[in-house]
Amino acid sequence: MTVTECCEISRRGLLVGAGAALSGLAAEGLSTRMAFADGTYTGDTLVVVSLRGGFDGLSAFAPIGDDDYYRLRPRIAVPKSMVLAGDGMFGLHPALAPLLPHWRSGKLAAVHAVGQEKPTRSHFAAMEAMENAAPGSAVRTGWLDRMLGLTGASGPLSAVSMGAAMPSRLLAGPAPDVSMTGIDEFQLAAAGKKPMAAALRAMYSGAPAVLSGPALAADRALSATARIPGAVTPANGAAYPDTDLGAALRDVARLIRAKAGLVTATVDCGDWDMHEGLGAAVKGQRMYDNLAALAAALHAFVTDLGEATMRDVTVLTVSEFGRRVRENGSKGADHGHGNAMMLLGGGIRGGRVYGAWPGLGPGALADGDLAVTTDYRSVIGEVLQKRCGLGSLAEVFPGGVKPSTLGLATAR
Repeated sequence: MTVTECCEISRRGLLVGAGAALSGLAAEGLSTRMAFADGTYTGDTLVVVSLRGGFDGLSAFAPIGDDDYYRLRPRIAVPKSMVLAGDGMFGLHPALAPLLPHWRSGKLAAVHAVGQEKPTRSHFAAMEAMENAAPGSAVRTGWLDRMLGLTGASGPLSAVSMGAAMPSRLLAGPAPDVSMTGIDEFQLAAAGKKPMAAALRAMYSGAPAVLSGPALAADRALSATARIPGAVTPANGAAYPDTDLGAALRDVARLIRAKAGLVTATVDCGDWDMHEGLGAAVKGQRMYDNLAALAAALHAFVTDLGEATMRDVTVLTVSEFGRRVRENGSKGADHGHGNAMMLLGGGIRGGRVYGAWPGLGPGALADGDLAVTTDYRSVIGEVLQKRCGLGSLAEVFPGGVKPSTLGLATAR
């Protein structure tokens, strides 16, 4: 039996709604996750929200000061009169209204014109490259797995993929991690769970670590989640939307409030591939409704945790690519390149859009796309150093990527 076969058996036959912790490159299929440390990590809990499908940063943080934005998007551009917190150059899409208090209080920021150094318009290839974050190298692990390894986190729930059907490549690699659809659904798929757990431990007792690791790590994770308090009403009047993202973030908050030593979580949020029907900035249009749901879930998460806890939490969003600048004939936008990231947390210097804006004029576009002026890895790198306590980024981002000097985060 190979390592991969062992892991696949443990995922398919042993757990309901959960992926067993994996070791080595057998973790290549992993997605949304969470981490509990062994007590040595003192940085922020890092929550990575993957906006799958190609997020349209030009809608979320509209460049209202660039006349070419309105020339190229006559039907889907956000009107200047409708943006929130406009500063003359950028404004928030009106559907992001739930996040406006966090923007005004300086806890929410954006970075525009971010992207990868080797762009592709293939969803699969772009997301794989973004989650690997080691272009041109032989490294095949995920950047979040490499980050986790540097923290020394080794507990049974050192990394958890929350809410996704399949775990993400972000955590592919040797650091312990587990994938679950939800805390309450993470359980053995059989009656008489205790005898089965005992049989599992006995079965792998004395086996080589490469074989026993996934099964025994899953057993430890099950024991750890059993100690998490049952579902409770979110704190501070928080109201999560009835969406997959809302449910996932609610469980992330449960783990943080349980003070179980969470280091990192990844959560998926899909349906951003809007070739058609992206629409005007009004309720009932796809972009408006998706942004409203995203904003509602993030606002509930921040409200649930409260100001004191959010001082030690950072949320950031990533997406495989942005949308083309010119709208298409279906009131949508096709696959592009440059995009926007969101950062939310107590250590974020918010209330503004960071990055060097390249412009949307004919000579400024990169093959019809928003040009990239900031490597997304450098944005993450600044957060990793200032909020997560990492030193050199050489192991996380091979190839000499430097943390951004945007000043978007405060040092702990």
